[in-house]
Amino acid sequence: MLIRGYFHGFLPIFRHIDAFSLYRKIRIRIRQNIMKRTLGIFIIALVALSVSAFGQQKTVVKDANAKRMLLGRHLVSLQWISWDYFGRANVTERKGVLYIKGEQKGRGESSADYLKIDGVITRVDAKEFKFDGKITVRVSHINSAAPCERTGEMTFRVTGKRKYWRLMEMDNPCEGVTDYVDIYFR
Repeated sequence: MLIRGYFHGFLPIFRHIDAFSLYRKIRIRIRQNIMKRTLGIFIIALVALSVSAFGQQKTVVKDANAKRMLLGRHLVSLQWISWDYFGRANVTERKGVLYIKGEQKGRGESSADYLKIDGVITRVDAKEFKFDGKITVRVSHINSAAPCERTGEMTFRVTGKRKYWRLMEMDNPCEGVTDYVDIYFR
């Protein structure tokens, strides 16, 4: 059956195409567009997954002894909470990347106070390590008792004969006080 009448004069390119062929061509075109969109979405999702899965660089280790000292469980403290009741931090290694996660909680009247640390150790040297992540502190008499968060790269360093790494970015970003965040040797 040939397309006649209205289409004959208006769309001369369809003059010798039967209705079924036209329908088939339109369906093919629609299917191609859907496939292109689906392929585009798939490629974007694949790139996003590969960035998250492979985006983390291995920890740069400049001193193997320091790495051995760092791996495992440690005591952690913030002087505003307590130097008598420590928190715990754990350093683990997965696929060449060192991770640290820990917490110290207040007691008694200060039970709502806390220190939390969570992130990636990017570099280990003999006397210091670089940390990229988040440190959150909440102390009842600082920053109107609201949590204060530090994010990004920070440095923990051993000075003198001390038996702990201390956070070098000591100035509390939320109020004009100094925070001593310490991670103790095992």
